[in-house]
Amino acid sequence: MASTSTHYLILPGWQGSPDEHWQSHWQRCLPNARRVEQADWVNPDLQQWVETLERHVSASRSPLILVAHSLGCITVAHWAAQASWASLNKVRGALLVAPADVERPNCPAPLQGFAPIPRDALPFPSQLVGSDSDPAASAARAIELAADWGAQAAILPGAGHINVKSGHQQWEQGFAFLYRLQRRIEQDERKRA
Repeated sequence: MASTSTHYLILPGWQGSPDEHWQSHWQRCLPNARRVEQADWVNPDLQQWVETLERHVSASRSPLILVAHSLGCITVAHWAAQASWASLNKVRGALLVAPADVERPNCPAPLQGFAPIPRDALPFPSQLVGSDSDPAASAARAIELAADWGAQAAILPGAGHINVKSGHQQWEQGFAFLYRLQRRIEQDERKRA
C-alpha cells in the first residue's frame, strides 16, 4: 500500500517517457508523484542531469522514493556518488528499472558521456529490475550492477527494455517490486528505531 507521507520522484531515461510509458501511468496513479524534467532528453548531459536531480531532491520537504528507468538509473548512481548527506538522507529508497549499460560496446553515442558507471553501494535500499532480453543491458550485467549498488535484483523473462516498445505501458506487475521495496524500507526503519 502506498504511503501518503512518501513522495515518488520519477526519473525517465534517454528520450524521456512518453504519455503511454509505465512511468507516466505511475505518475498519474501514485499519490505525491512527480517527474524530474530534464532540459534535453535527446542529448543528455551527465552534469546537467545530476544537477537537475539534486535540485528536485533538495527541494523536497518529504521523504522520497526514486523510480528510475534506463539512463535514469545511471543518473541515480552518479548523483548518489556525489550528493551531500542532507540530500541523500531525503531518499528512502530507489526502484531501478532496466538500467542502461552505458559501458557496453554498442552503446548509443549520446549515452557514452555517462560512463564509467559508479560502482559504489547506494546509501539507501534499492531494488533493481532487469530483463533477460534487454538490449540496453544483459541479465548478467544487470545482476552485476545490482551487486555493486547493494540492490536486490530481479530478472524478468522476455521483458525487453521494460518500456512501451516491449509492451509495458502500465506495467502493473512493477507495483509489486515498488511495494516490496517499500516494505523493506519500513522494516529497516523499524529495526533502527
